[in-house]
Amino acid sequence: MEQMKMMLVDDEERFLATTQKLLQKKGYDVLVAAGGKEALEILEKKIIHVVVLDVKMPGMDGLQTLKEIKTRFPLVEVIMLTGHATVESAVDGLKSGATDYLMKPTGLEELIQKAEEAFEKWRRMEEKIRLATSKKYMKSPREILREAK
Repeated sequence: MEQMKMMLVDDEERFLATTQKLLQKKGYDVLVAAGGKEALEILEKKIIHVVVLDVKMPGMDGLQTLKEIKTRFPLVEVIMLTGHATVESAVDGLKSGATDYLMKPTGLEELIQKAEEAFEKWRRMEEKIRLATSKKYMKSPREILREAK
């Protein structure tokens, strides 16, 4: 079974370093990006299942990054993370395709739980796609018999 690959995207270096270290100690495969552009570059090169994305960042903010991720990598699950949460930004994020929304500071266990839930959602979607693709190539017994004549 595939292991979850996660990416943390935040402009706060201390948050990235500390959270990455704690998650890795618990056995998670975690990459970090200091902003939206860097996150998109990583997504071009690596398979990532779950992105934990800060809303407030200089340059390309979290909502812009979320929209770009969902356009270019629609199966990637995104959890929005902010210390400046407003109902409006939460609604915008969810409308734009975010899986969930967390407030900073968030506990590590809550972050892990949300990431695991997002990964399970990714896994179910991947299975549906696999099934639909395999059905496309499968023939019914009637079709097989017809071709055998």
